[in-house]
Amino acid sequence: MKTFLAITSYGLAAATGGQHDAWSVEMLLDEQAVTCLAVDPLNPQVLYVGTRGNGVLCSNDGGRTWRPAGLAGYFIKALAASPTQPGTVYAGTKPARVFVSHNSGASWTELVAFRRIRSRWFWFTPAEKPHSAYVQAIALSPTDPKTIVVGVEFGAVVQSRDGGHSWTGHRRGALRDCHSLAFHVSNGSWVYEAGGTGAGVSVSRDAGVTWTQPREGLDRHYGWAVAADPACPEVWYASLSPSPGSAHSEHNAQAVIARSVGDAPWQLLAGGLPQPLNHMPYALLTDPAAPGHVYAGLANGEVWHSTHYGESWRRLPVQFENIHRTLVLLSSGKADLS
Repeated sequence: MKTFLAITSYGLAAATGGQHDAWSVEMLLDEQAVTCLAVDPLNPQVLYVGTRGNGVLCSNDGGRTWRPAGLAGYFIKALAASPTQPGTVYAGTKPARVFVSHNSGASWTELVAFRRIRSRWFWFTPAEKPHSAYVQAIALSPTDPKTIVVGVEFGAVVQSRDGGHSWTGHRRGALRDCHSLAFHVSNGSWVYEAGGTGAGVSVSRDAGVTWTQPREGLDRHYGWAVAADPACPEVWYASLSPSPGSAHSEHNAQAVIARSVGDAPWQLLAGGLPQPLNHMPYALLTDPAAPGHVYAGLANGEVWHSTHYGESWRRLPVQFENIHRTLVLLSSGKADLS
């Protein structure tokens, strides 16, 4: 039995089923403007959602009941729960600020040094209204609780090695128009990014200090989602489209899912996937308990699954209303987030 959680334009939805079972979809939150989701890697029953103006909400029972968890009045754009420190959660906001809680949202502290880096590094104002730079992604090291990588959409990718007390400027080679960031689930050296500038993808092999943009094999460069194989950090996936206009169009995303293996050129994956994908894969995720498995959540609510590193795909018998940026798999007591 598996459970997917998805942020939709109507709130937070859950789909439950299995290989031979009918899937059921239910709304867990349908009266909140949900913007982001984090699952506690140390306890998958603990969920956090960010909202547009109502701060953070927390569930301790897999989404059945919810309680306020601080930052009321803030527009929360990104959340990340620590894989190494129980009860530690980071939140990124619009305008761009970063907060941390060490008690599951009972209280929060702003990491004020993050705000100061904007005075030294120019951040563009993205198209999303109201016009203000915002934190789009927060990635936490699976091995070092003090290492944090943060992406500001059309601003910067910055790193802290001391738990947020100080920050670097923009990391050269990373994508300024950051859409997603992810550490490998167990290897703290590998960090992956997709974005709207440069190659559309970038990768760091030293925990976010230096970055490269592998382009060979890619025919489009507006990246959105990334995921990595749990057993092989050199195997990772990205979804890409030719441009923002196509990626976010209703029926003409012209998108692909691509796979990178070590230093080899990117491979565009087919094997049953529509070519090209008319609906943007806003979410890619892997299963920590099943190397080789990869899932794609499309904007139209479809979920596709590959059991062999993206070589072949099938559409799962589950249909969300839509999928907006985030899809989570809860399986075998573990969670994976994209």
